[in-house]
Amino acid sequence: MVEWSIVVSLIVTGLILVVIEIFFVPGTTFVGLLGFLCLVIGVALSFRYFGGLIGWSVAAGSTAITGFVLYQSFRTNIWSRFSLKSTLTGGVHDGVTDQVTTGTEGVALSALRPSGKAEMNGNTYEVRTQGKYVETGTRIRIVQINSNQIIVEPNE
Repeated sequence: MVEWSIVVSLIVTGLILVVIEIFFVPGTTFVGLLGFLCLVIGVALSFRYFGGLIGWSVAAGSTAITGFVLYQSFRTNIWSRFSLKSTLTGGVHDGVTDQVTTGTEGVALSALRPSGKAEMNGNTYEVRTQGKYVETGTRIRIVQINSNQIIVEPNE
């Protein structure tokens, strides 16, 4: 016959493993599933060997204690350690193209095939041609600006 010590140790082990999953190794789920399995086996053994009344009592007690542990973990803001607190300030238009306009001239710092880097007004920009290959050092000018995309062509 199964003794109380086995049922109690399975339930306590299950609770400890669930607590370890929540507080120490969140996201692995293996420890949490193992803890849940211990809880279920402990409750199932109590039903099988000690009858329905004791089985339901053990199930209710295990559920209440597990619920209390989860409630305490949410109440203590344990989850705030695992979340990002800063916010992103960037957007689609980050103001990079505010210093250049259509017609601004510059020099290709890398080969543009069709995109690469160029220097204009002392700043480096990521630019794109309209499908043409432009060699490094070629004089270029801006023909169009779409959002943050600078379209250039050789300045011939």
